[in-house]
Amino acid sequence: MDFSPSPRAQELTELAREFLATEVEPVEAAYHHEIAEIRNRGGDPWAPLPIIKELQAKARAQGLWNLFLPAGHEGPYAEKYGTHGGAGLSNVDYAPIAELTGRSFLGPLIFNCNAPDTGNMEVLLKYGNQAQKDEWLDPLLDGRIRSAFAMTEPGVASSDATNMELTAVVDGDEIVINGRKWFITGVGNPDCKVLIVMGLTDPDADRHHRHSMVLVPRDAPGVSVARMLPTMGIYDEPIGHGEVVFENVRVPVANFIAGPGEAFAIAQGRLGPGRVHHCMRLIGLAEKALELACQRGTDRIAFGKPLVNLGGNRERIAEARIAIDSTRLLVLNAAWKLDVGGPMNAISEVSQIKVAAPRMAQQIIDFAMQIHGGGGMSNDFPLAGAWTNARALRLADGPDEVHLGMVARLELGKYGVTR
Repeated sequence: MDFSPSPRAQELTELAREFLATEVEPVEAAYHHEIAEIRNRGGDPWAPLPIIKELQAKARAQGLWNLFLPAGHEGPYAEKYGTHGGAGLSNVDYAPIAELTGRSFLGPLIFNCNAPDTGNMEVLLKYGNQAQKDEWLDPLLDGRIRSAFAMTEPGVASSDATNMELTAVVDGDEIVINGRKWFITGVGNPDCKVLIVMGLTDPDADRHHRHSMVLVPRDAPGVSVARMLPTMGIYDEPIGHGEVVFENVRVPVANFIAGPGEAFAIAQGRLGPGRVHHCMRLIGLAEKALELACQRGTDRIAFGKPLVNLGGNRERIAEARIAIDSTRLLVLNAAWKLDVGGPMNAISEVSQIKVAAPRMAQQIIDFAMQIHGGGGMSNDFPLAGAWTNARALRLADGPDEVHLGMVARLELGKYGVTR
């Protein structure tokens, strides 16, 4: 078991650390303030501000671009659109970079490493045919467009993906899509040009071969965004989460990814690395929250003492450090198991981190909010948005209960206990 990043990954990590500290973090608060002002004036808060493209160009010039590209799958894409060094990274190599980007809401977008684009690009990289790669993967890797992943539905318990009711039915040489999806991340961005849609193709097939993934252009006739959805009152511009209606949408049969009925096989290969990315970003978010808590707690005086010396706050800081470092090791273990054996080698470990990381981050961010008093709940500090992000990720990519059930099933299976 070796969690040591390669020399190249160490170099990229330091480059990313310097870039985020000098280029991104200094402008982030002003960015969000300007978005809020645009919204208050009745303007369009979804259009990314010019600073995004400017920072992306700077990051790309330094090779801090598409850092998520997996080792062994990059081929010509890493040379054309990839990182400094022209090759993909292992999960263990990428983990500390993902942690750094988690400290910043804009960081992943600046490096072209934001969800759901990374997962969608990996799907196309691994399962897409050449025509699909040419049409959608190339511009995604180039940062010219954004994408969305449409799975969750308002009318069913989406924690069980076999419940999905949106239909994607073959009609001659076309796929006809009808249904409704919601909390579709990325669809609010005007640069979103394609959605990967999970739909029911064959209700008579076995439960893991009924559904398909289909590439649907955002501007296809019949695709409409019914509304943008706030998450705990936050709209998360310029990415956003929307409710999308598909009404007699027709796309070519060639838009199936890997063929009809393959949605679950694709998801199995897609979600493992993506969950590691989410969890490492959460660790970065928790580190940022603890840093803010310590700064506030030493600067502010109450009852004649710094806040850190009141009410058990020293112990809370110590517990936070232990929790962050413990969770980081848990996530690195999952990343290492993915690297050495693939998704089937790390089913329990990936489910473990998906429960542990958001819980840990939410608890530490909540402590930081408490240290900040009323200000911690305002938009003057990034903590309210950070807490919302951590809370949302206890549902995204599967709720805690599903992952706990998976861990328990695998653990009890060692003793011959079945469902």
